[in-house]
This record gives sequence, C-alpha cells and structure tokens, in this order.
Amino acid sequence: MIRARGLVQTFHTGKGRQKREVHAVRGVDLDVAEGEVVGFLGPNGAGKTTTLRMLTTLLRPTAGTATVAGYDVATQSVDVRRSIGYCSQVGSTFSGAYAGDEVVDHGMLYGMSRSAAVAKGQELFDKLQLDGLWRRMPKNMSGGQKRRLDIAMALIHSPSLVFLDEPTTGLDPQARINLWQHISDLRDREGATVFLTTHYLDEADALADRIVIIDQGRIVASDTADSLKASVAGDLVDLEVGGAEQVAVARDRLASISSDLEVDGRHVRGRVSRAGKAVPGLLRDLEASGVTLESIEVVRPTLDDVFLTLTGRSLRDAEAAAEAEPGATTAVPAATAEGA
Repeated sequence: MIRARGLVQTFHTGKGRQKREVHAVRGVDLDVAEGEVVGFLGPNGAGKTTTLRMLTTLLRPTAGTATVAGYDVATQSVDVRRSIGYCSQVGSTFSGAYAGDEVVDHGMLYGMSRSAAVAKGQELFDKLQLDGLWRRMPKNMSGGQKRRLDIAMALIHSPSLVFLDEPTTGLDPQARINLWQHISDLRDREGATVFLTTHYLDEADALADRIVIIDQGRIVASDTADSLKASVAGDLVDLEVGGAEQVAVARDRLASISSDLEVDGRHVRGRVSRAGKAVPGLLRDLEASGVTLESIEVVRPTLDDVFLTLTGRSLRDAEAAAEAEPGATTAVPAATAEGA
C-alpha cells in the first residue's frame, strides 16, 4: 500500500544571512503492506508529520519517490487523495456546522451521492458511538466526540488506506482507550490499512502490528513491538536491600548474571537476559550470602528502552524537551505539492 525510497524534505528558514536549510527528512525508505497497522514513532521534530504530509501529497518531496495505493505522490496526487482517508492532528471539522452535514459534504466531495453519503455517515456514527450527534455542532462536542467525528470524515468514502496523525493527542485516558478500539476495528472490521503517527508509546504498543521509529529524519528501526523489546539487553532487575552494608554483596551477586549495573542508595539494578529463569538462582545466592531484600522488581523492556538504546536518549525526554522549547521558526518547504 505504501512504498517510499529515499524520501527527503528540506525546509528553508530565515532570511538573508539568517537563511539556512533544515533537513527534516533525510532519505526515508518505507514499506507498508495491505492490512497492516503501522505505528510511526518519534519525538517532536523527528520527521513524523513531514513524512506523513509527503505521503498524503500535502508536501512534494525534495528528493526520492513514493507510491501510495499504487499511485505516485508527485505525479498522481489526485489519485492518491481519492484513495486514502486522512485524519489530521488538528482536525478538519467546521465548528459551526452540523456534524452530519460535515460528513455528508465530505463524502460528496469524493463523488458520493447525497443519499449514499447519508447512509454511510449514519453507519459510521453508529460504529463510532456518535449516536444522537448528527444534528450537533462540533463546538458543542467533547474532545473524544470531535476526534471520532474526524475519523468518520476520513472514512466516509471507504478508503482502503487511512492516515491518522496523532489522533488521540489531548484526549483524556478513557477517551483514548475508546478511540483505540475504533482504530483496531478499522482493520479488523473494515479491512483497512492504517498508518498511525504517535508519540504515545502505549498507543503504538497496543495498536500497531509493526512499529517504525524515526529520529532526526531517519528511520532507525522497523519491527514488531515484541521484537524491538527483545533487542534490548534483557529485563531490568531492581533489588532493594535491607541495609547499606549489604549493597556491595548484592551488587557482586547481581553482576554474575547482569550487565549495566547501577547503585542508587539501597537499590541495585541491572539488565538480566531471561530474568524469569535467572532470578530464582539469584535469590538463593543472596540468601546464602546473608542479604535481606526489602523488595525485588523485574521490569520488561519498554518501547522507550528501545528508543534509548537506538538513539541514546529517552523518547519521553526528547518529547518533553521539544514541547518545552520556546519559540518556533517558520519554515518554508523547498518544494510543495501541486494544489496542496
């Protein structure tokens, strides 16, 4: 459904002597098979949304090629747009229109008759738990309802490929979980391929068949969540000993089966391969050495551990730093898609 080779996007920022090039995407190769749900992970500024905008024909690639649903994004942009559904990060509904009218009008833009758009729209409202909201304006809806309405608009013409750009940003936890189920149903019930950009690790873990991680404009990993986690050097074992005098002994015992040891007060931590098998023997060694434990915790690797291993920084830390960065520089793409 998606095939990209060497995708590049370069922006120009500033004027005069301040003018410079920003390489937002640096040669992305990407394949998405029919029926896949792919989670596209990375911190703000990593190139997620820029890549998605190229694939949806909103930006013309500076270099490289991509086909989406069998059409070239640069030379067949109209065909691409007719074949996909797109739910943008900021939404696309007009707050002063009725929700049902918004969905029907969107369907008619894709060539549907009014009667067909009404029937499909009402079907989507039922599936997305928007019952009773056909004659309500988006400005009077909750955040979760508006995001489900955005998804209904993306699905009104029954696309085989759906792009969702951070669809749960700003939602409360319950609304996020509810929306996860709707996204899963796109594949399971509608047979759609889903390309999901997100910076929520639990979201990617729960929804994606495969996870693609982008950092500084480059793809740094692509695999299932389980395989990516397995690539991290073992489970984290955290021992809290009964007294400071026992820390050195506990560290020596853990060192026999662990790597990357660290000591924090009465806590001794290290990575252990297949901890479930190794920990019983470790406990016997600690008891024989006279070490008493206040607690022991075994933590499986997370996607954030994967990101830390691959890039040397935490995805959560990188996200927080990007969101906290003051000021934003307006960037102009080196080339834009025709008619975007």
